[in-house]
Amino acid sequence: MSDHRTHALSEVLDRLESSTHGESIAVQEVIEKLGPKSFASLMLVFSLIAVSPASAIPGTTAIVAAIVFILVVQMMIGRDCVWLPGFITRRHMPAEKLRTGIAWLRRPVAFVERFLRPRLGFLLHRPWLLLPMALILGLTLFMPFMELVPTSGSLASAVIAFFAAGLLTRDGGLVAVALTLLLGVAVAVWRFGFAA
Repeated sequence: MSDHRTHALSEVLDRLESSTHGESIAVQEVIEKLGPKSFASLMLVFSLIAVSPASAIPGTTAIVAAIVFILVVQMMIGRDCVWLPGFITRRHMPAEKLRTGIAWLRRPVAFVERFLRPRLGFLLHRPWLLLPMALILGLTLFMPFMELVPTSGSLASAVIAFFAAGLLTRDGGLVAVALTLLLGVAVAVWRFGFAA
């Protein structure tokens, strides 16, 4: 088991924390710190922000949903580098709240990393990846409305974080967990939203 893969999630938090200087940080700075080709890292970071106490910042869930939607579309079409519109990349987040969120995430991330390892590699390639990505696209369309229901946006973001973490650590088992949860969300939305 590669030590780099095992601790990939903590390394992402380390890189994010090292960029939190001053009073605020722009989304563009996060992209530059994690790398313009790091789709999985960026998806993980922004979804974790929406899970952490930093999600208390108004509009965070909606912005995270927009970012994840754009990232997933680019992944599906095979784009090499991340592109986000200026109104998102210029948006600033309070650095202190972000540092608080990162500190809060350290323990659960360290716990999860103990169980991660490369496995079920076929789930990390097309066509298997297309289903969870399509379900994530659908989920992000509902996420802005989830700000009206406490914790629902954080739960949705946690599912996306599972998927991104699976990609980053090459753990197809975690991708399978994310897919199961995404299917559960889709069934719940259908049952209580459209079939009511």
